[in-house]
Amino acid sequence: MKVTKSEFIISAVSPSQYPEDALPEIALAGRSNVGKSSLINRMINRKNLARTSSTPGKTQQLNYYRINDQLYFVDFPGYGYAKVSKTQRALFGKMMEQYLLERKELKLVMQMIDMRHAPTKDDIMMYDWLKHHGLPVCIVTTKMDKIPKTKRVKHAKIIKEALQIHPDDSFVSFSSEEGLGRDELWSVISRYAFSKDPFGEEEELDEVEEGQETSTHEA
Repeated sequence: MKVTKSEFIISAVSPSQYPEDALPEIALAGRSNVGKSSLINRMINRKNLARTSSTPGKTQQLNYYRINDQLYFVDFPGYGYAKVSKTQRALFGKMMEQYLLERKELKLVMQMIDMRHAPTKDDIMMYDWLKHHGLPVCIVTTKMDKIPKTKRVKHAKIIKEALQIHPDDSFVSFSSEEGLGRDELWSVISRYAFSKDPFGEEEELDEVEEGQETSTHEA
């Protein structure tokens, strides 16, 4: 998918704030500091639409980014960050659960896991919850460039085995620094967002040259 337009739309905390244009939505879930903002920026070839932060747990709403006026990336609050209060974590959990179970426009959940480490208990619980509720999932392992090439297959295998990944779920290894996995991930996203059959061919999209808009947002 060639990106010519990308813009931040809204930080939503309730369904009344969600966009109403019925575009397909792709949710990004993962632990704090797993690299969701960096992935968004690499996927759209921008440096700072979604601003990265040195403070984990900073994203506290559902951040909507509209891509090519064709779909949304919906960036979730990171889970598993201890310094967020129990009350705040409970609010995050309720907000995310309501979205995941009720949002008709949701087409795919990209669960992001740091490739350098085995999945945490939170990662495994998140994946099990998504599968229990029958939600389509793509596992995206981030920071692949931090792993020697000779060890990447081993790290991927550890993650797949720990999650007991379902054979129908996609698995993409990704590097925001080098852009590795970008085309493969766009192919997965397009299949789920634009095809009536996510295991078939995606609808044909306009072929246009890469471009940039000027909107930025801190996530």
